[in-house]
Amino acid sequence: MKTALTLQPVKATLLVTMTALTLACGYSAKTTPPSAGTVPTIAALSPASATAGGPAFTLTVNGTNYAGKAVVNWNGAAQTSNTTYVGANQLTVAVPAAAIASSGAVSITVTNPATPGTGMYGSGGTTAETSTAMNFTVN
Repeated sequence: MKTALTLQPVKATLLVTMTALTLACGYSAKTTPPSAGTVPTIAALSPASATAGGPAFTLTVNGTNYAGKAVVNWNGAAQTSNTTYVGANQLTVAVPAAAIASSGAVSITVTNPATPGTGMYGSGGTTAETSTAMNFTVN
């Protein structure tokens, strides 16, 4: 019985210590959710169209608010490895011949990626934002 009485103060001390460490380390602190990122816009595509069955080409996307890691989306598919950042107002994307094999309208958008939060717990940051679509015509 003597052992059980000796452990009671140890249990209480351990519980108080663990609670204090949890609060001091910030595990109970609330994190800040990501805020809205910068929405890119598309003003013009160059060229504005291509001929079905034509060769591969480079599409220039002019607009505003392009982040350094912005990506051009071709019919909703991110062209991550084909997109080149030229500046805050211009991106280029290498379009393979297979992408224009048949005629139709292609939806072009630009996505600025999310940015990670900062600080010890990674709170904050921004969400990914995508532009309104502009159609590219394959004749």
